[in-house]
Parts: sequence; C-alpha cells; structure tokens
Amino acid sequence: MKREDIAFYSEGSRLSGHLYLPDGPGDGAPKPAIVLAHGFTGVKELMLPDFATNFAEEGWVALTFDYRGFGTSEGQRGRLLAPDQIEDIRNAVTYARTRTEVDPDRIGLWGTSYGCGLVVHAAAVDDRVRAVVAQIGIADGRTSMTRSLSEPQAEALKAMVEQDRKQRVQTGRGTYVDPFALLPDPEMKATFEQYFPQLPHLKTQITLQFIEAHMEFSPISVVERISPRALLIIAAEHDVICPADELKRMYDRAGDPKRFALLDGLTHFQCYEGQGLERACGEAIEWYKAHL
Repeated sequence: MKREDIAFYSEGSRLSGHLYLPDGPGDGAPKPAIVLAHGFTGVKELMLPDFATNFAEEGWVALTFDYRGFGTSEGQRGRLLAPDQIEDIRNAVTYARTRTEVDPDRIGLWGTSYGCGLVVHAAAVDDRVRAVVAQIGIADGRTSMTRSLSEPQAEALKAMVEQDRKQRVQTGRGTYVDPFALLPDPEMKATFEQYFPQLPHLKTQITLQFIEAHMEFSPISVVERISPRALLIIAAEHDVICPADELKRMYDRAGDPKRFALLDGLTHFQCYEGQGLERACGEAIEWYKAHL
C-alpha cells in the first residue's frame, strides 16, 4: 500500500487529501474506491488512516481529506456547516472518479461520528454512490442537540442562535466557540487532547453558526432515498455521544438492502482502536465486498 498526497477543489476552496493505493501491479483494471468522511472537527490524519489502510489492503482505493476550513485545507477556519461538508464529500467523489486507478461506477462512502450522517445525506442526493457504511453518528441534529435540555435551556439556545444571526448580518462575522463547550463529552475531550501535540492543526474553534446548521441537519429524513443502493449502519452499544437507538430509528426508515450492526460493549471512541477497530472495519469490509 502506498499513500499519495492529493488536492482537489470544493466550491473554490482547495482541499488537501491522502489517496491510499493498493500494492502490486494487479491486472490493470480500475478498482473500487472508498471516500472516507471524518467527524466533528476531525482531520484526515486522525483515526481515518487505520480504516483507509485496511480498505487499501483489500485492493481498493481509499480517499481521506480535510473539509473546508479544517486541517490543511483552505476555507474559513472552523466554519462547520453540514451542507458545506456534504458538498465537500460529493466533490471528493468527483475527484475519485477522475483517477485512472478508480472504477467510477464502484464508489462507496464511509463516514464516522458526524461524518456518519453526512455520508447518509450525501448518498441520498447523489446516485453516483453505490454503497454506504455509516458508523456511530446521529440521525437528526435537532434531536441530538436538544434531547438532554430542559425547556428553559432550549429557549436559551434558540436565543443564542438568533443573536448570532443578527451579529453576522450586522458585522459580517459570527461568534467562535470552543467545540468542547458545545459537546462536553469527557471521552472526546481526552481523546482529542492526546493528539494535539502531534497534530497541532487539529486544535480549532468553530463558528456558533454550527448549532443552527446542525439543528436543520436531518439524515433520517432522507435515508430512504439511498435504496436500492446498499446501506450499513454501525452503532456502539455504550455510545453516549451518538446513541445506538437513534441510529436504529434511522435504519428502520431506510430501504433495502440494509444492515444494522451493533458493536456490543463499546463506547464511541473504542470503535477506533483495538478490537473495536477490528470489528468496525470487518463489518465495513464485508459490506463493501458484497455490494461494491
């Protein structure tokens, strides 16, 4: 397996990526490709290389990249809006289709955490995608944002979003916040902090506008449009960031062919290492073998 540094454009911004190519001369025929979409504030060097390497070892081309405004890509820093990132994923698919190593009719999407819902939505609107693996993510942004809020807290959040809208209109610039303030999960904070020394570009603030876009982001509302293309949803039993029952609701709305895989005994970030990684990777590989 070899890794190539690549770049492509998404709505005028130059995105940086890595292309993982299988070893050996093979038969010269174009190969299936998997476009990998990372999660909330992630970068291509974080967690994705293990999955991309496994896919390349199966003989497939794997593409990882940084969304606009994150990592080493161009774009307004920290502007994390689901519609923009969905478009970045679709442009990554277009780039993959330009590569001579890739069979343009055999492209799959793989998304994790926030990328889970992004690839569901991208595949729902883009019939160039043949198979999808969506793991440990959300089904509906409003539900995920408000499920643990009291009514006064929800009203305060609504007021904060409205104030930020006014500020953007009046000044041309919104408010930036610490992402861990919006998602105060100890496991996530500890995981990211251990990578900051070797990946300084991982550390970022994001626009408060994220909340507004997130509340309007609803993969469950479009998931049925993926069928008759193939969808695998992977959930972790003890995931408190992206609860398994929400993913099961999205699975129930999807059409065939589909599969729901529950990784018992695991938390969110345990799916990225050790046996959790092996299990999640194994599920994805078997799905792509069957449908890609």
